[in-house]
Amino acid sequence: MAAHAAHDYRKADLSARERALCDFAVKLTHLAAEVDQPDIDALRAHGLDDAAVSDTIQVVGYFNYVTRVADGVGIESEPDWCEIPRARPPRGRGARE
Repeated sequence: MAAHAAHDYRKADLSARERALCDFAVKLTHLAAEVDQPDIDALRAHGLDDAAVSDTIQVVGYFNYVTRVADGVGIESEPDWCEIPRARPPRGRGARE
């Protein structure tokens, strides 16, 4: 699901809450000056309290900041970042590091 959502979350099998978070993240990313009370209320309608809304804003803002810095200095994505994530074996006693 995560790999599919990374390409287009609107086509992924997300809960209503996950979709609302993605919608908010897109608006905050592309139209930050237009985010207003109805957008926050939409998140609250999906069970997010003030702390969760604040966390959402912080995470989206930080991700956007880091992405812009990386783009600004010309850092290229790692090729394997675009691959579908695979389960990793548990680490522990006798496991290879």
